[in-house]
Amino acid sequence: MYGPGYPPPYPPGPYGAPGPYPPPYPRAYPPPKPKITFEGQEYRLHWVTALLRGLGILVVTIGVFLPLVMSSLRILSIFLLCLLPVTAGGFTYTFLSWWQVRFWISGDDLVYSSGLVRRHTRTIPLSRLQAVDVVQPVLIRVFGLAEVRLELAGGDRGEVKFSLLSKYMAEQLRAALLAHAAGLSGYTPEAPEQRFYRVPFGMLIASLLLRVPVLLCALLFAGLIAIGFMSGEWGVLGGALPAFLGLLRGVVSPLMSYSLFTASLSPDGLRLRYGLLGTRMQTVPPGRVHAVRIVEPGLWRSFGWARVEVTVAGYVGGQQMRTAILLPVAPRRVAFSILSMVFPGTDVARVRLLPAARGLLGSAAAGTDDVVFVSRRGWVCHTLDVVGHARAQSMQFSVGPWQRLRGLATVYVDTPPGPVRLAAPNRPLEEARAIVESEAWRARRARQTSDRPERWAVKK
Repeated sequence: MYGPGYPPPYPPGPYGAPGPYPPPYPRAYPPPKPKITFEGQEYRLHWVTALLRGLGILVVTIGVFLPLVMSSLRILSIFLLCLLPVTAGGFTYTFLSWWQVRFWISGDDLVYSSGLVRRHTRTIPLSRLQAVDVVQPVLIRVFGLAEVRLELAGGDRGEVKFSLLSKYMAEQLRAALLAHAAGLSGYTPEAPEQRFYRVPFGMLIASLLLRVPVLLCALLFAGLIAIGFMSGEWGVLGGALPAFLGLLRGVVSPLMSYSLFTASLSPDGLRLRYGLLGTRMQTVPPGRVHAVRIVEPGLWRSFGWARVEVTVAGYVGGQQMRTAILLPVAPRRVAFSILSMVFPGTDVARVRLLPAARGLLGSAAAGTDDVVFVSRRGWVCHTLDVVGHARAQSMQFSVGPWQRLRGLATVYVDTPPGPVRLAAPNRPLEEARAIVESEAWRARRARQTSDRPERWAVKK
């Protein structure tokens, strides 16, 4: 019997065997870490920043001068004695420089102050934030640190780096910046996310191998190796080294960069996570994508695969090429699905495209609706460029010598610098003028009637 003072019997054990089992104990969870809001309070970078910079100065000094002093033991001894004050001075300088770096959020602006001799304070309006990236290279990842990169409109001056922060502080800073950029309070919890698509590892490897440059490098490498062994001319193998390096650059490097690629949807924008050794979490707020390109190489089309590239203001140079990939490879339907999410209110696959006059590079077509302007071109490799009317910077058309003889022109819809530049080639001259005038009117109306303010979480 059981009642007051008598506990109920234990549940039966595995396969119906009777208990007893020890009573369940509550699992001990670590206490949650306090939330960091960065409002009104100054913060510094992680102290490891000063240590790594000091070590960098030491390594450079040894690497430059050590080969010059190895000839004499006396000179080497003098160099090692001089190295002690140089090392002390270098670490003192890096520590003082690190101590002077502070950042905080004041209202709706991010304030970044630095400088040891000459103070430099930069105020960044968060309403102009283009993207926020949390980067963890291999060495930094070992120490549990991360780097936060802010991309702003303004070219190479538009990038702000916070290097280095603890991973927790980096994630908190990213969440606080996106909350303020959306017009919300810094105390707003991090927005939830929903996974949209994860690139399978096998598909990524196959897509990297099924590229014309990679296949040509592989054939050249295999051919040179075969000729060297068959003819006994081992000097031929020296020519195989560039081909092998080309294979490494074309396959291994992107494989390390885009492994575990995951695209997620969140109220604060698109979230991309990728990287095998060094990881990167990229967040693009809503409305910051200016143009999108869907590329379908000839060898991929038989499998129904496509690559999605984007143009985001703020990314420049080599960083632009690394961060321009929205999906390295995905089924065609997935590519068009994420395209409709980037430009809500339209289905790009249903936009009517009018063919242009035939050119040397295959057929081309262009079309428009109330949201986007679409251009398609390519014969072997199909390319589809999409630009939102509200993000178009300018419109123009140009006439080349051969086009002048045929009465044709190429229409351009300009966006910030990036991998996507929309061009509608080989349009009749009168039609090109009409397209430019129509697109200018649509862009003006789209900016006036856009329901997406700069602070996208605040209703108009």
